[in-house]
Parts: sequence; structure tokens; C-alpha cells
Amino acid sequence: MTGRVRIASMRMAVAPSCLSPLAARCTAVCAALVLAACSTTPTAPPIERLPGAPQSQAPALPATENGNEVALYALSLIDTGYRFGGKNPSAGLDCSGMVSYIFGQAANYRISGSAADIARQGRQIDPSQLRAGDLVFFNTMNRPFSHVGIYLGDGRFVHAPSTNGKVHITRMDNPYFSRRFEMARTYFN
Repeated sequence: MTGRVRIASMRMAVAPSCLSPLAARCTAVCAALVLAACSTTPTAPPIERLPGAPQSQAPALPATENGNEVALYALSLIDTGYRFGGKNPSAGLDCSGMVSYIFGQAANYRISGSAADIARQGRQIDPSQLRAGDLVFFNTMNRPFSHVGIYLGDGRFVHAPSTNGKVHITRMDNPYFSRRFEMARTYFN
């Protein structure tokens, strides 16, 4: 049979009496480990959550219609330039100006003032109850509620930080922001 490979199955039977007691035990242990490995499902290591990140393992709450509109409008402003005191995209936005502008355009809500002023409005919620369109507040300037962003879902928020110079998305478990998270608020039922 030239050009063909013949595969033959081989069975090996070893009588237990032919093995030393140590070899017999090793064979039994190895067989048990192989069988155990095949019968168990591997588990992932626990995920360590940083402070300020939503801690709930429950499924995400569905966003309200207005919350979705706010989140979608916020996404449309990604890469808009930063400007301290900015209240519209053509001139640039700061964090509170971005929130005020988006809420006015997307949900017809009048919100004004600094991030601290906005933090006094709406209804405080547990971070585990965050939904798209809710607001998240941070202490970034050694004073309470000095920065605000719009929660998008999946542990992410959109904001206008001065350090990057543009509106962008950041994760809630980002080490810088997770240590500075202060509160979540909603304007929607």
C-alpha cells in the first residue's frame, strides 16, 4: 500500500497486579483528575470592581424614552471641543454646558447652572439603578459635584473634560473617575 497511511487502533490492557502500588495509585489519581476535569465547568475569577462603579449584578434597567434620546444626542456630540463656560457645540462645551444643551435639545428639559447646581436638581438614585440618560457627578476639583456626565449604559458615560479638550466617553470604573464618583441623579421616571 504505497502512498497510504494505515492507522490501527491499539488497546492496551494492564492488569492491576502488574503495576506497583505507587503506579496503580498514580494511574487511579490521573484517571480521576481527567474525569473530574471533563465533568466540571471552569469558573471565571471574580471581577474586582473599583469604588464608584455600579456594583449591581442585576440586569440593566431599561432606559426611558427621554433617557434614550439624551444618550443618543450625547453620542452625536463626541469630539466637540471643550471650552470653559461653553453652552453650545459651535463655541465649545464644558461639562455642565453640555448637559444643559443636550437635555434642552433632546428632552426639552431646562437645566442650568454649574455641575453643583445641576446636582441639586433631579432625583438621587443608587448607582446600581443607573439608566441611559441619567447624570453622574464627580469631585474632580477638590470640591463636591465639580464635574458631571451623562450615563450611557454598560458602565460608560459621556462628558466634556477640560483635560482631553473634547467631549468623549469614559468608563465608570476608570481609576481616576471611580475614586471621584459622588452621586447619580435622574430626571426621568
